Amino acid sequence: KQWYQRRVAITAGDHEVSQPPNDSIAALAFSPTADFLVAGSWDNCIRCWEVKQSGTMLQSEPKAEQQHTASTLCCCWSADGTKVFSGSCDKSVKMWDLNSNSFTQVAAHDAPVKSVNWVQAPNYQCLMTGSWDKTLKFWDTRQAQPMMTINCEERIYASDVCYPVAVSVLAGRKVKILNLENQPTIHNTMEPPLRYQLRDISIFKKDNKPAGFGVCSIEGRAAIEPFDNSTPNSKDKFTFKCHRSPVQNDYNKPQDIYAVNGIKFHPHFGTLATVGSDGKFSFWDKDARTKLKGSEQLNNTITCCDFNHTGAYFAYASSYDWSKGHEYHNPQQKNYIFVRQVKDELKPRKK
Repeated sequence: KQWYQRRVAITAGDHEVSQPPNDSIAALAFSPTADFLVAGSWDNCIRCWEVKQSGTMLQSEPKAEQQHTASTLCCCWSADGTKVFSGSCDKSVKMWDLNSNSFTQVAAHDAPVKSVNWVQAPNYQCLMTGSWDKTLKFWDTRQAQPMMTINCEERIYASDVCYPVAVSVLAGRKVKILNLENQPTIHNTMEPPLRYQLRDISIFKKDNKPAGFGVCSIEGRAAIEPFDNSTPNSKDKFTFKCHRSPVQNDYNKPQDIYAVNGIKFHPHFGTLATVGSDGKFSFWDKDARTKLKGSEQLNNTITCCDFNHTGAYFAYASSYDWSKGHEYHNPQQKNYIFVRQVKDELKPRKK
């Protein structure tokens, strides 16, 4: 069943972050403790801005940047918000200590690193890294060798962590679910009901505990999967269409279907955002199965997004995702990061 589609022009007035990256933006991550935003991009850089409220408007101040020797594909923060980790096509993961501004290698793979996530457990803390070398590795950042390596059957495309659970999207439309208690172990490997390549994954909570995940694909579709699959036909498990051109009255005309590049859950409301190759973002209520808001179309694809720790700000990156090949790449086209004050836009629908 297709969700109710409604176009609302809401990108106007969103804050444009100053001094954006010079090439496609691969990852955005807000600090878990303050309103600092980092971005990893194809110009090899990892950059940090402070987002500030000025009356009713937002301001952004570039704070610092560091550089890998190849494109930066992913980034995350430590739990205390003092360090940033970034994974790169140079096969390394580096730790950026924002207090000392040091930039040191803390992990390595045999292929580009596509996911980095901080694990904060009661009895240990570590960095989880996923790579196109088909491994997930867990690192004590003070040691040269990983604490543990988990071999996967395919390349890792994206991961998310919400203790005591981690999830990773693999090539071949597989999802690994890990139990992080005591030490990381694979709990389950599953295949969501999406027929094409998976792009991103995000864990949602219920009663402040991880309850399931959302996953999105290149075929204008996303899936909601609860961790508790004891009820096979549960109403909590479903797929929905998104990031597609509006259906015309003439059903013989083809519909444009776009890749869903990112999916993120609001930290408090449990509602979610998706971004896509159609140059739009959308807000959804998964429990009411309703579209809350849709943006106007930007003149470039939206590659990634994130919410800040309070859920008041939504950041999204407008840059080319190469979904139409090199002939559509315009090196002169500016890349943008926008920050939106979402206020009540992601509050669930009243039942």
